[in-house]
Amino acid sequence: MTALQKTIGEELSRILAAAETGGPVVRLGLMASGSELGPEELAAGARLANGDPGLEAVMIGPKIDGFDDLEWIETDDCEADIAGALDSALNDGAVAGAVALHYPFPLGVTTIGRVVTPGKGRPMFLASSTGASAAERLEAMVRNAIYGKAVAMASGNQDPSVGILNVEGAQLVFRALKRLKDNGYDIRFGESTRKDGGAVLRGNDMLAGAVDVCVQDTLTGNVMMKLFSSWTTGGSYESLGWGYGPSAGENWSKIISIISRASGAPVIAGALRFTAEMVSGDLPGRVAGELTRAREAGLEDIIAELAPKPHQEENVSPPPQEPTGEELHGVDVLSIETAVRTLWKEGIYAESAMGCTGPVVKVPGRALDESKRILEEAGYL
Repeated sequence: MTALQKTIGEELSRILAAAETGGPVVRLGLMASGSELGPEELAAGARLANGDPGLEAVMIGPKIDGFDDLEWIETDDCEADIAGALDSALNDGAVAGAVALHYPFPLGVTTIGRVVTPGKGRPMFLASSTGASAAERLEAMVRNAIYGKAVAMASGNQDPSVGILNVEGAQLVFRALKRLKDNGYDIRFGESTRKDGGAVLRGNDMLAGAVDVCVQDTLTGNVMMKLFSSWTTGGSYESLGWGYGPSAGENWSKIISIISRASGAPVIAGALRFTAEMVSGDLPGRVAGELTRAREAGLEDIIAELAPKPHQEENVSPPPQEPTGEELHGVDVLSIETAVRTLWKEGIYAESAMGCTGPVVKVPGRALDESKRILEEAGYL
């Protein structure tokens, strides 16, 4: 068979497959080597995904005996060769997206994972889980919210709810996103399931799947991905969910999803299905559209205000000590000490403390309303 005949045969096969499924077939590359569970686990995941109409997984790497039913782009068992073949397949259009065990994303590109929440079994996007959308943590979390929203929309949820996990910087990120919303950016905040509610989430909310998109820094998201995907297996085998998710970033056109070396066949199949959703939902276009709308709402200025400022320790002495029976919640841990000093400068004695939901500013009952006003005007609340 000549090369031309082979190409014609492949195209006819795709046309026939599209006719049988009622739509186009999304071809996705899958790295065929590197799993701690063996290459057979990767191939088994591809075989599971190929049972879906409209999806065809193409294995990239050294061919494995017993999986002749799968299409292969064969390479030596060399990480560099497999990575090169994957990039070539993406660049040539042989595949529309890919699932990889690792990929050297540039700074500015991150992945948005999706997990099964055990409380109610509903899916939740984790923004983000690998890579880094920005060098600075707070900026990265704001961008993670935008990219997480874009991924949810590409999957079919046009109005996803967004919450921020109560990690360091959460309150500052919430205020930045709230400013975007006030300036016209369309973002819907979810609510904690706990009595006091709010868009800043606790661990309980993660288990309950309180929101559609949960925003956190990438390292925290990566830990959460591993916990959610392997909590039924003791950690050695990731059995649940859709993997660490597709890549998203400014001016990034590739759809490359990440799985772990401990991801089992069900997760590998889920990652392929998730990636096919992102191809069909035009994830790069969604990201570009959301960034445009966020910029129109002042994204760049808001991010600039989040940038770390040179630390200048102000020598402020506290007023005379008095009982602090009231608490002000909502000041971020990064700003708690400067918030206390701000009240000292106004003649109000205050102390910082750590409550069960995060940092608090303790003030005398007589000064509660005035303290709240001062901290609101200074941007701490």
